[in-house]
Parts: sequence; structure tokens; C-alpha cells
Amino acid sequence: MTLKETARAITEELSVKAKLKKGDIFVLGCSTSEIAGKTIGTDSNENVAKEVFDGIYGVLKAKGVYLAVQCCEHLNRAIVIERSAIGSADTVNVVPQKKAGGSMATVAYSEFNDPVVVEKIRADAGLDIGGTLIGMHLKEVAVPVRLSLSKLGEANIVCARTRPKFIGGARAVYDQNLL
Repeated sequence: MTLKETARAITEELSVKAKLKKGDIFVLGCSTSEIAGKTIGTDSNENVAKEVFDGIYGVLKAKGVYLAVQCCEHLNRAIVIERSAIGSADTVNVVPQKKAGGSMATVAYSEFNDPVVVEKIRADAGLDIGGTLIGMHLKEVAVPVRLSLSKLGEANIVCARTRPKFIGGARAVYDQNLL
């Protein structure tokens, strides 16, 4: 499978297992260096980013799910997202670049209709390609999701969905649809 096909398959499976619905936010952290078998942050590649982005974005856009792309640590892991997803949240003034934000954030910024950058987001599910540490951008409570694929290129993937917190103790009754 190509990188695009693999990214599409991963996103399709995760969107089903995470029960994503229209209006949800999906956070993506991606090291193109790791996909190519290099150490994170050493070989950023916009061609690889574009191929993976196309596979992921196509699936999410068709479902009405917003894609939030995490920048690298040089931009403090800020998020590139469509303006329509954030309401009145504060934006920051930065345009991701290959060496300051990373290739995936750079591609997202160029591909989104009306991109903005925010410092944080509270996403409903996420995909971490290559150990980029997306956890800070997930809602509480994050739940690991195991997929049939565990790598994209040479990069390990880690997936998560979120669920509401349980409150109320032993006598509480929970909505099984939210688990």
C-alpha cells in the first residue's frame, strides 16, 4: 500500500472505532522523518506530508470531522485548524514552515480553506504518527485504540479516542453509547 492508502485505511478504521461524528475534532501529530525511517525532526519532507495528509483529510472531510494538525515543538505544538472549527477561540500569529512547525502543519496550512493556528484544542480522537505526543490536545478521558495496522511507513502509530468522565461511584448508571 502507498502512504496515502495506508493513511486512509488507518483513518477509516480509527474513525469507526472512535465513533466520530460530524463536527468532531481529530488531532494529528505526524513526523515525516519517522515515516521515512529517520529520527524525529531530522528529515522533514513535504511530499510525504502531502501524501499522508491527502489520505487522512479525505476521510475526515467526507464525514464532516475537523482535522487539527499539530505543529512540531518549535511552535510549542500549536494546532493548525479550519477557522470554522474554533468559534471565538483565540488564534496566534504564525505560519508553519518546514523547519518551524513541520511539514505536516505546513501542508495543512496550505490546504485548508481558512486556516488558523491556535495554541491548544480539545480533540475527540487522535492519531500520533512517529511519537509526536498529541495527548495535550485530547479531551479527558483519552482511551487507547488498537488498530489492525501499527505503522505508517517506518513510523509507529498510536491512536486514541475520548469519552466523558465517569462520575457518581458505585450507584451511578452510565450511558453505554458514550463508552
